Amino acid sequence: MTAAAEELATLPPGGVRVLVVDDLEQNRKLLHAVLEPHGFVVRSEASGAAALDALAECAVDVVLLDVLMPGLDGYETCARIKGDPRTAMLPVVMVTASGSRERLRALEVGADDFVTKPFDQAELMARVRSLARVKRLHDTVVAQTVALERWNAELESRVAEQVADLERLSRLRRFLSPQIAGLIVESGDESFLESHRRDITTVFTDLRGFTAFAETSEPEETMSVLRDYHAALGELVFRYEGTLEHFAGDGLMVFFNDPPPCADAPERAVRMALDMRDRVDELADHWHRQGHDLGFGVGIAQGYATLGRVGFEGRWDYAAIGTVTNVAARLCAAAATRQVLVSPRVRAGLDDGFETRSLGPMELRGISRPLEVHEVIGTIGTIGTIGTRQQEVDP
Repeated sequence: MTAAAEELATLPPGGVRVLVVDDLEQNRKLLHAVLEPHGFVVRSEASGAAALDALAECAVDVVLLDVLMPGLDGYETCARIKGDPRTAMLPVVMVTASGSRERLRALEVGADDFVTKPFDQAELMARVRSLARVKRLHDTVVAQTVALERWNAELESRVAEQVADLERLSRLRRFLSPQIAGLIVESGDESFLESHRRDITTVFTDLRGFTAFAETSEPEETMSVLRDYHAALGELVFRYEGTLEHFAGDGLMVFFNDPPPCADAPERAVRMALDMRDRVDELADHWHRQGHDLGFGVGIAQGYATLGRVGFEGRWDYAAIGTVTNVAARLCAAAATRQVLVSPRVRAGLDDGFETRSLGPMELRGISRPLEVHEVIGTIGTIGTIGTRQQEVDP
């Protein structure tokens, strides 16, 4: 039994609401005189119809109902009380003259107990108290049931929201780092998926010699190389909080400054590329021992692009479209093994912590005019050496 139920079970008579229904005024006064001094709250009505009206407008714990009344008698009144879903569980005590026939009929219409005239006052109060406790316990159960249903509905709603958030998070994590995807899901703002224009820094990477390798290697061997390569580069994309546009075989495209703004996009992109180069160097040593000659090249460009969701229902991607992506791809194609080639705007966005050299104007396929291309050789560490990477990932 709950604490609330125990409290109600031991409820003193004070506060127990009793409706007395009798057509004789002296009987109504008698019941008032018996019950009220003991703390019962008594209301009385002179007819069955008036009693039904009273039950429609006020809360009652027990009804003391006389049998013989003009108009609606006690039996019909009791039947209507029990037939109404709002009062079906309301205890009704029939006040009868005597005789088993009256009691039998009272049972048939739903009466809960009987008091025989002339009644014993102690017995009457004991019956009213007992039925009131039962009524209060029933009310408690009903209230708890309603609360449980409300809680279950709220729980179902929360679960549905969490499932939707997980689905949204899974979709966003296809191209965003986990931390950025989590922030977007938490905020509920996916407006960035709509088409918009933004200045971004785009990174293209691929493996030198991969096509020839794939043509001469077993499929399982090719997949093993790609699995290690993707795992190494993907971890760095998320660490630097880049937006992954796509994996396509040995090619990878990442951009910065969308959706999350990134004030140091060129520097962050270059640092990520240099870390990728180091990571692929380690993989290349392993591949070389297996007889595979694979290198790694990177192209990085900065410029405006149109970004947004592309695809169809059930298969959406987040894409960047514009000349900047083409320039990055062409720079990547022009890069030799271990080269990181960047456009002039990317070079201008780097601080003195990087060593670069100009390769002069280059003709890039699909680009109308020659482009001044720069090669990033490495970073300059605190002791002045070239290629020493800083320990902190985020610049």
